[in-house]
Amino acid sequence: MKHIGIYSILMAACLMASCHPGEKRHGAHDHEGEEKEDHSGEIVMTYEQMEKAGVDIETVEPGDFTAVMKAAGQIVRRQGDEQTVSATISGIVYWRNASLSEGSQVGSGQPLADITARHLQDGDPIAKAKATFEAAKSEMERVKPLADENIVSQREYEQARLNYQTAKAAYEGIAASKSGSAVVTTGMGGFIKSLIVKSGDYVNVGDPIAVVTQNRRQQLVVDVPECAYRNMNDIRSANFKATGNDNVYKLSELNGKLISYSRTLPEGSAYLPATFEFDNVGDIIAGSFVEVYLLLKQKQNVITVPNTSLTEEQGLYYVYVKKHNHNHEAHEDHEHEDHDHEAHEGHEHKGEEGIFEKREVKIGQTDGVRTEILSGLKAGECIVTEGAYQVKLAASSSVIPEGHNHNH
Repeated sequence: MKHIGIYSILMAACLMASCHPGEKRHGAHDHEGEEKEDHSGEIVMTYEQMEKAGVDIETVEPGDFTAVMKAAGQIVRRQGDEQTVSATISGIVYWRNASLSEGSQVGSGQPLADITARHLQDGDPIAKAKATFEAAKSEMERVKPLADENIVSQREYEQARLNYQTAKAAYEGIAASKSGSAVVTTGMGGFIKSLIVKSGDYVNVGDPIAVVTQNRRQQLVVDVPECAYRNMNDIRSANFKATGNDNVYKLSELNGKLISYSRTLPEGSAYLPATFEFDNVGDIIAGSFVEVYLLLKQKQNVITVPNTSLTEEQGLYYVYVKKHNHNHEAHEDHEHEDHDHEAHEGHEHKGEEGIFEKREVKIGQTDGVRTEILSGLKAGECIVTEGAYQVKLAASSSVIPEGHNHNH
């Protein structure tokens, strides 16, 4: 019995001795695992989370980038595309088509309205013009033979002839209609932009009654700051977007061109107007104010990112850089590498998680679509281009995706 007790004590001692080294190694491994978890700014998302958030990745590559200058502008109609229709005589206006309204299509030379003054107190202007014309004609015919015989001066004859020609032009101008009314026609085809008077209104000769526009081309007038005058010669084109609208229009795609820019400051202004012209695509409203990105000379070997990649916090800008999967790195560090591991190294599983680093970047210029990165990124890195806001939300969440751990 004594021998059995001694044997039992020795066995217990051996077991205790064999357990302690194992516990020490295991503790060291756990400590290493804790260090691997402590990555500043690291965000982990499962594949399902990334797919649901619409996360897209792009590899950073340097390339050509057109330098830009941001400014404010306004869309206006091109002057040559509008024409004012005016009253040819004084009288009452009657529109020929009661359905005529803003936006109605009209043809070149189409009769728009009749103007008559028959029942006004001043009388019919056509009849008055005819009487004036006939009186001037009779006076000239009376004076001409007297001037030939030097009974009246040549100066008196020239005045009579001038009165006759003036009266004739006035009468023929308003007597085109046999009905006794003057017919007002359009000078060009297009659309009614505005009807200035209503049927039954009185107008004086020369008063505007309607505006017709072709609306085929529009202009972008940009206010360029005085301090940027030295860059005016470098302006090549422009992109713009309406306030509150994320749709960016490129003049290069709208048959646009720079037609002029001011060499001097308008009185009382600190801005130099630059005017572009482009095709009207139908959804750009004249009179609207826009944000403009003036495109200058092209730069080469520039790192840029889509504007959707950037998030802003208190004036600082960040992107989210995709890091290598930790599980993959653990395989590389494992001492028992084999052929199966090499196959895994060259293949990224579709369903694996995404690990991202929030990184501050210094931005330069933007063309409204992409932004120049001055520092913070290097070629070959992968960044989030779509879904950056969702990744930002994941960064602020304290919830670790289910099933995720970094203990290797």
